[in-house]
Amino acid sequence: MNLSLKNRVAISFVLANVVIVVLGLMVFHYLDGLNKSIEKIMVEANRITLLTDEIRISAVSILKYQRKLSGGRIQVDTAERMIAVCENFLAQLQTLETLPQNNDIRQVISKMIVYVDAMQVLLKKSIALAPAATSSLDLATATGGGTQVKSGTLSSVLTVTSIASVGELADKILESFSEFQDLQYFQSGERNQQIKKIIRKTKRNMMYTLIITFVGTMLLGLVIPGKIALPFKKISDAIRELQSCNFDVSIYYDRDDEIGEMAKEINKMIVNLKQFEELRAERILIEGRKFDTLANMVKKHILIANAKAELIYLNNNLYSLLQLQSDDIINKVMRDTRIPVAIIECYELAIKRRSKMDNIEIAIHQEKHPDGMDDAVANKGEQLIFSGYANIIPIRGKESSLDYYLMILSEELIV
Repeated sequence: MNLSLKNRVAISFVLANVVIVVLGLMVFHYLDGLNKSIEKIMVEANRITLLTDEIRISAVSILKYQRKLSGGRIQVDTAERMIAVCENFLAQLQTLETLPQNNDIRQVISKMIVYVDAMQVLLKKSIALAPAATSSLDLATATGGGTQVKSGTLSSVLTVTSIASVGELADKILESFSEFQDLQYFQSGERNQQIKKIIRKTKRNMMYTLIITFVGTMLLGLVIPGKIALPFKKISDAIRELQSCNFDVSIYYDRDDEIGEMAKEINKMIVNLKQFEELRAERILIEGRKFDTLANMVKKHILIANAKAELIYLNNNLYSLLQLQSDDIINKVMRDTRIPVAIIECYELAIKRRSKMDNIEIAIHQEKHPDGMDDAVANKGEQLIFSGYANIIPIRGKESSLDYYLMILSEELIV
């Protein structure tokens, strides 16, 4: 699928936005899960705390009414109130039993339920027997004193036994409630540890998410820009080769997008430049041959050098005069060749002045001295091979470094 550069950049931005949205949603999900877990634990803890407070109030009420009954006789109204408190107490304990608790707390709650239920049954029986005992006492009073004593004794025994049983059950209920509170304290610590564990797990998941997202973002940041920048790098490399006058390059890009159009146009330009360079080289070769023909037709000695004093051209007459080969001097600095010093000094002066020099007297000697001989001694053995005039004509370039200097050696003055 060929996508334009614009679409690829747009897709890159869309992917970046999708990554940001996904990261935000995942962070929200973890935070929402953390909030719900903590909220659930706190709601259950609050319900348990409220029920514990209600149970505490019920236990205190049972203790209060139990103390009122310790006077020695079952009071019906007090017993009925205790029964109502026991019923409410049972409902609270049963509700508490349905909430999440550990096994120890459930066992304690079950024991309290048994004790409260037993107290409720005992109080109901005591209330049921209390009117019968009272009736027996009244009947005995009407018939005789012996019966009165016997009935009164039965009622007293019944009352004392019931009150003692109620007191024992109340003590057991209070003991179980104390044990329940101790277990609730430890469960509260476990609940705090559970909350800390949930927070640590959420932090760990969020850290993993951030790391994975960061790595994925880095990969996308390395891959996508590279895919977009690769064709530009190819174009840049091709242009660099063109700057080095290497026209045997082309840009391979198989997408029909903006960069593909640019690559096609640059390839066309490279072909045209290559053709132009071939034509230019051919034209230079032809012109060089023409110049060489003309320079060899005249009977004067001609030499051309650039602004760096590098030799560019010598005609045949000058080659013969100096007895040199082209491989020894062409494209080399004159000071590094066997060009006579007189010619070198004239050229250096012309390059320094950047001006035309006419009819400078010049004498060229053929060097025959061996290497290492002193120049003053060697000059005595030199043979004069040319004596005449040098004319130097500068050929200006756009910059001084592009200048060329044409030297014509003539035995007569050139007007």
